[in-house]
Amino acid sequence: MKVLGFFMGYLTKERPKKIMILNFILKYIGFFAAFCTTISFLPQAIKVYKSKSTKDISLYMFLIFTIGTFCWLIYGVVISSVPIMLANTITLILSFFILIYKIKYK
Repeated sequence: MKVLGFFMGYLTKERPKKIMILNFILKYIGFFAAFCTTISFLPQAIKVYKSKSTKDISLYMFLIFTIGTFCWLIYGVVISSVPIMLANTITLILSFFILIYKIKYK
């Protein structure tokens, strides 16, 4: 019985460490996902800036997308998620840029 008690104590001490490691890994997966989805807008923003053309971009799609990104930003603030807040702040800026150009050069 003493061996079982020792073993159970060992498991409960190791469990918080495993949870901490898993949370650490998941946090950086979140940052990486945020980086990838955010940076994906940069080539489009650069192309729009250089060409001053947005004729092939759907206004309604970008409008809905920008609203959705804003909602994600609010959600990130509410749950205090740095990856969600950071990614959606940058994406919102890029999306606004493209949306403004879409309206300006219609």
